[in-house]
Amino acid sequence: MARTFRLAVAQSEVVEDPADVTALRASAARLRELMTEARDAGARLVQFPEGAITYPHKRVMSVHGPERVGPADWTRAAWPVLRAEAEAIADLAGRLGIWVAFGSIHPLSGANRPHNSLYVVSDTGKLVGRYDKRFLSNTELRYLYSPGAEPLVFEVDGIRFGCALCIEVNFPELFAEYERLDVDCVLVSVMVDDAARATVAQAYGTLYSYWLGYSVPAQFAATVPAGVVAPGGRWIARASSSPEPGLAIADLELSDPDIATAVQLARPWRRTAQAGLYDDHVVHGDPRSDDRGSF
Repeated sequence: MARTFRLAVAQSEVVEDPADVTALRASAARLRELMTEARDAGARLVQFPEGAITYPHKRVMSVHGPERVGPADWTRAAWPVLRAEAEAIADLAGRLGIWVAFGSIHPLSGANRPHNSLYVVSDTGKLVGRYDKRFLSNTELRYLYSPGAEPLVFEVDGIRFGCALCIEVNFPELFAEYERLDVDCVLVSVMVDDAARATVAQAYGTLYSYWLGYSVPAQFAATVPAGVVAPGGRWIARASSSPEPGLAIADLELSDPDIATAVQLARPWRRTAQAGLYDDHVVHGDPRSDDRGSF
């Protein structure tokens, strides 16, 4: 396992109309520029927001037009362009020798709605995993996407990563699951202008003693810029709060004394406590314990 792992977390411009070919290509090109910047900064992995290539707006996609939300018309999406841009990102990852995690929509067969996904590409340019958003918003479930069903854990240089998307921050069982899966870092990619969601994500660094990458659209950076949370809950890197593309870069230092309590003590203690540590110490049959109505 590497003692130090450099992670880059991006805030990039997210396109909300998957039929706007010019915007899609421009956004993906800027994404590739950020990949090069991350490589030049020595990062081994760069993380992008939910829908980094596109996150279709519910009103843009509605069969009723923008005046009323309704089922999405997925025939509007420029699927060949989306695939070509994803392949170009993967090709560049291989040429740069850097891992990349980026969000986009993933088409299914026939009339099935697509997944809202996070693609993971290795430093050889190979697609090694895809995380499909499992917990959808009401609108996403009713009108837009098919939910995923499984977590995704992948490993780079001995560091284990998990993945989560946006509203899933509000489901702590997902983050507890990643702790049980022994991840070192969870990549949280969002498409939301919400300071509270970043605060909840930050709290998982305290609760589960792992790192978190928090990637946001550049247009929301003034509220919460992209950043990295260390085990214990500290932000250790933040991108600019200007609403423009950029990177937050942090070293995940396994030997950092500031995380020793969280990683070496708190995380093992929590597991021990949940595994029946207190069972033999519970007092049974003592009236002073059983009577909870007296001082």
